[in-house]
Amino acid sequence: MQLLDTFGVALRGILSNKTRSMLTMLGIVIGVGSVVLMTSLGASVSGLILGQVSSLGANTMVIFPSTVEGGGGVPRVGFDSLTFDDVTALSQLSTVRTLSPVIFVPGEATYGSQKSQPQVIGTTENFFINQSVTAKLGRLIDAQDDQGSRAVALLGPDTAKDLFGDQNPVGLRIKIKDSSFLVIGVANSLGSQFFQNADQRIYVPYSIAKAITGQRYVNYMTFTAATDSDLALADVNAFLRQRHKIINPLNDPKKDDFVVHSSKQAADILGSVSLSLTIFLTLIAAISLVVGGIGIMNIMLVSVTERTREIGLRKAVGARGKDILLQFLIESTLLTLIGGLIGIVSGVLLALLIALIAKKFLATYVFAVSFGAIFLAIGVAGSVGLIFGIYPARRAARLHPIEALRYE
Repeated sequence: MQLLDTFGVALRGILSNKTRSMLTMLGIVIGVGSVVLMTSLGASVSGLILGQVSSLGANTMVIFPSTVEGGGGVPRVGFDSLTFDDVTALSQLSTVRTLSPVIFVPGEATYGSQKSQPQVIGTTENFFINQSVTAKLGRLIDAQDDQGSRAVALLGPDTAKDLFGDQNPVGLRIKIKDSSFLVIGVANSLGSQFFQNADQRIYVPYSIAKAITGQRYVNYMTFTAATDSDLALADVNAFLRQRHKIINPLNDPKKDDFVVHSSKQAADILGSVSLSLTIFLTLIAAISLVVGGIGIMNIMLVSVTERTREIGLRKAVGARGKDILLQFLIESTLLTLIGGLIGIVSGVLLALLIALIAKKFLATYVFAVSFGAIFLAIGVAGSVGLIFGIYPARRAARLHPIEALRYE
């Protein structure tokens, strides 16, 4: 029997019982759809996370205070471990180019009857270099503002919208806590950074933030390396340990009262975590492919039993065992491939729907599809059809024509 004829017989066998064929494909549809969906979500989340990091700047590093424990697990140092003297000393290091301290100023911002709850940051002009902040309207805070303790403010675009609508706020005054500030500019959009809205900010001079809060420490610092980032990272770690009298020859982070991260480190760590999570979820989703394959084998065995007389008749008129074998293998493979195609379309559409919803909450969320995963899913689906179709096909091929014709 010619291959084309065998293919036609297999296709008629599938179409003769559409309901059963659809139910048989359902496991494959769910399995392939889940794999495509999980890999798509993994790629989108990975892009989102890496985008959060890259928005900080390729060479930017951040120093955070950290709580370390003394003997018996008693807290020894709190989140006030980075002092103003540390800022001054670190800025003198030859491996550090642009260092900027940050102090958080609590309180809401108001303009007339309009109110906003932004993140108010007291910092220096280097912060805008490190974070690639530019002015959409007016200007940025500069060294003269900080040295002169000028009560000026740079608004993030979302904060400007909350307080002023479409009005140009430059030259107008707002209140932060109980202090009045002159608006000198509006920043361009930064989007989301570490899942915080960087556009819902107000920037004020570092000296003013110190006076308002009365703090004797900074909340964190950002800096860029003068030359090699790894060298700067090691230099800052060693320098702060020396200043804070921390003995830590093995670089144990639990012994430090600070932590230094580079954007490259964060990207590598988050990328690795995201990849591991994607692989884990994809493997779980792939289990349903195996379940779908078992379902196909069961249905094909039932089909062989139901069509025993048909198989006997075909053998009686000249069909060979390999023709019967090929017919049932084609049927099982077609079922998985058709189910795989439906699963791919379903997975992509569901991932797109999730992306459209997610973009309303995370502006930087991007719909992404892994074409490698799609081709892999199709290949696995076809393989499942072949592997789980072999036993029913061989059973059908071994039927004796006379015994098959006698089957009731």
